[in-house]
Amino acid sequence: MGLELYLDLLSQPCRAVYIFAKKNRIPFELRTVDLLQGQNHSDEFVQVNPLRKVPALKDGDFTLAESVAILLYLARKYEAPDHWYPQDLQARARVDEYLSWQHTALRMSCTRAMWQKMMFPVFLGQRVPPETLANTLAELDRCLQLLEDKFLKDQDFLAGPHISVADLVAITELMHPVSAGCDIFKSRPKLAAWRQRVEAAVGEDLFREAHAVLMKAKDLPPADTAVKERLKPLAQLFL
Repeated sequence: MGLELYLDLLSQPCRAVYIFAKKNRIPFELRTVDLLQGQNHSDEFVQVNPLRKVPALKDGDFTLAESVAILLYLARKYEAPDHWYPQDLQARARVDEYLSWQHTALRMSCTRAMWQKMMFPVFLGQRVPPETLANTLAELDRCLQLLEDKFLKDQDFLAGPHISVADLVAITELMHPVSAGCDIFKSRPKLAAWRQRVEAAVGEDLFREAHAVLMKAKDLPPADTAVKERLKPLAQLFL
């Protein structure tokens, strides 16, 4: 058996892995894991990733969890062009710096914004207090300012003149609030121009393909009682 990628394209890190593999023509078998239906808790999937999270990778007898580890494994094994994860010490350090920061900063604020603005009221039928949403959007705005000032600066991409895995991880995060109707690029022309460059570098067709599931999330039918109960512990993290 060749390379298998266990993904749910509703998940931002899964989209980053998907885009990277497709863009670099890495052959893989897509194994879809529906998070909303709890397929990440199935016995079959737990054998691949006991952490019960996606993305996950299976390469023969070798399994790997965590999106950053998977991206770097693919970059190294398939010898992706250097700009994705540069050999230059300082350029690579810039990529690593962003990947280390985003987990507890941009990732959480983008996820909370999408859930509070769309998934709670539309999918779970649960009201979100206006002050809670306002605080989340304020934190998202703070993170976006840091993204511009600390990482993007006046560069074309986050780690320099060329696209890297840092840009993939960032843009897939930002599409979460976009899918919920947050126009985060409207008042940020520098960030909007960066988004256009990332989409062009990836390819607009591939970018749309990777985000098709997410952009249709607003049309999901309301969750049934069993799904609501299963998602309750996770949902509490996003309030």
